[in-house]
Amino acid sequence: MKKLDFFDRTEQESNKKLQRRTFLSYLGFAAAGATSFLGWKWLNRQPIDNGALQPLRSTLETNEKILTSTFSEHHLVKTYPVEKAVKNVRINSLIGLQEDIDETAWRLIVRKGDGSTIPVSLDVIKKLPKKEIVYDFKCVEGWSQIQHWAGVPLRDFIVALGLQSQTKMKYIGMQTPDQRYYIGLDMPSALHPQTMLCYEMNGQPLIYQHGRPLRLIIPVKYGIKNLKNIGEIFFTNSKPRDYWMERGYDYYAGL
Repeated sequence: MKKLDFFDRTEQESNKKLQRRTFLSYLGFAAAGATSFLGWKWLNRQPIDNGALQPLRSTLETNEKILTSTFSEHHLVKTYPVEKAVKNVRINSLIGLQEDIDETAWRLIVRKGDGSTIPVSLDVIKKLPKKEIVYDFKCVEGWSQIQHWAGVPLRDFIVALGLQSQTKMKYIGMQTPDQRYYIGLDMPSALHPQTMLCYEMNGQPLIYQHGRPLRLIIPVKYGIKNLKNIGEIFFTNSKPRDYWMERGYDYYAGL
């Protein structure tokens, strides 16, 4: 009989311990839920900074500092054989594009830090040594495609125009001729050997939906930085405006 009493007491003590642990667990979940709710309310009372709540924008800027500190031009994006490239390249946005461009009259405006400009025709760009790249184009929406592009590396273009001194600045900005779409690039990413001004896709001249007559391909960034229909390139020490950053996205947008 005493032996049974011992087991009963042991079971009762175990049940009490289990009940205490269950109570503490519920209490912990309730506290976490209350903290999350209060944190959510606090976050939504914060001011907006370039399309994002200020604490979130600060987090994105911290991430940018970390990524820029580890960036290297020697880190190349993986490339593929031409036959791996898709034939039907996805069209994702038409902001700032123009269907009726006269390529003979079109000029790329290059604006230096002192405000002076250099107009550059498509023929001049095409006379520079052409290079090709087949890589996995990645979109912030989560899709990707292996795509085939051709043109001139941006840093080769800069050298050809004698603009090396401009690269001492921190940023390059680009925008469409109507200024409806615009991006800002950190100088190291702009000068990466795989960053290109492209005028061909799959061996053919660009159609306007893909940025005719000239677009940016920058494999070290997400698609939102790959500006179509470039109208102007400029050099600056101030962060250029960026279309999607103003709508809450990451300015750096690096891979």
